[in-house]
Amino acid sequence: MGGAFGMGAVGGGLWHLFKGAKNSPSNARLRGGVEAIRREAPKIGGSFAVWGGLFSTFDCTLVALRKKEDPWNSIAAGALTGGFLQLRTGARSAAKSAAFGGVLLAMIEGVGILLTRMTAPPPAPMPMVDLPGAPGPAPGPREAPAAPAAPEPAAPEGPAAGGWFGGGSWFGGGGKEAAPAPRSEDLGGDDRFAPPPMPSFK
Repeated sequence: MGGAFGMGAVGGGLWHLFKGAKNSPSNARLRGGVEAIRREAPKIGGSFAVWGGLFSTFDCTLVALRKKEDPWNSIAAGALTGGFLQLRTGARSAAKSAAFGGVLLAMIEGVGILLTRMTAPPPAPMPMVDLPGAPGPAPGPREAPAAPAAPEPAAPEGPAAGGWFGGGSWFGGGGKEAAPAPRSEDLGGDDRFAPPPMPSFK
């Protein structure tokens, strides 16, 4: 009730300050505004205090009856408060005031829920749990297998390997390996492979 009275007094005081200054003569605008605050602000504060007290009473009563607290309690309390304050003017006026109070509180609650969701931090991600039988993670790129090394040629067996007479063929040849070139010493001093002598022109 004290908070509602303060809201009504401050808000109503600002409103009547401008209104009183506007309706006063040009040489007495400040005095007219202050006089309007002194005259009207307590009335508005008192009306807000009554409204806040009834609203809190109905809200707490609904919470106790329903055993839970949700926006529907506030909406219903606003409708009951508006209707109760207009009972002296008749049922039709009370119904209109109740509908207005319910709609007003529904808008206030909706804005509050929207702001709460917009300012709420994002939910924390749930940890990953490995379930039995679940497929594992996708395998990453693996290195290509190395090409197999070429097998070394096996040594030939039989006559091709060493020949029947210790050589590399039937008659002692060395297969593909060529024999070393003969030297002049190995040919018994034969000069058949020496270059011919140059002729003399004496």
